[in-house]
Amino acid sequence: MGKRWWWVAVGIVAVGAWAASRDGDTPKAVDAPSQAPKASVTPQRTASTTPPAKKDWWVDYDPAQFAPQVRASARRAGISPTLLMAILYNESYKPHDPDLERSWAQIDSDPAFGIANMHRAAFDDVKRGRKFAVRKWEELPDHPELAIEAAAWHLHDLARQLPAKRSSRYSKDELLALGYNTGAGNMRKFARGVKAGSQAQSYLARLHDNWEKSAQAVN
Repeated sequence: MGKRWWWVAVGIVAVGAWAASRDGDTPKAVDAPSQAPKASVTPQRTASTTPPAKKDWWVDYDPAQFAPQVRASARRAGISPTLLMAILYNESYKPHDPDLERSWAQIDSDPAFGIANMHRAAFDDVKRGRKFAVRKWEELPDHPELAIEAAAWHLHDLARQLPAKRSSRYSKDELLALGYNTGAGNMRKFARGVKAGSQAQSYLARLHDNWEKSAQAVN
């Protein structure tokens, strides 16, 4: 009996050792990290600071964009800024892309250049003795400020050619606009009471249509 219990005891010890070895083979649970891993942050794109390309002035052209130049030139020439602006509106019927104007000059025997549609003879005459005397008519398509200055002084010179006594048919501004459109000789006829023809009347009608927005632009 004693030896039997000894084997029983040895068996119990062996089973215990085997059980202990099985426990040692069991993987231990991994402790959770103290902090959750940080999510990767994708840097935000900053808004582009590149300014949009500047649009050429003759694209969607509106004479009102040159209101400061009109006011300044009208003041120097002693004429109405509203009249000058209204004439620019009257003359805005055609595209003023400089390249297009120069191309048109290749097929037109007497082209007009610039936003005021001035002919070479008128420009060469009006620039005499003025600060822009060294400028050339060919510059008008590329330099709207020069075209405005020349138009202002052309109106100034026309005003000096008006007779002292005039018919009441047309106002002074209307006569100057007619002079700009048809020439000084016709302007003096209208000033004496001659009725303007259909083309000149159409120019006056457009002037009246453009008058209010011209006044708003320069005031």
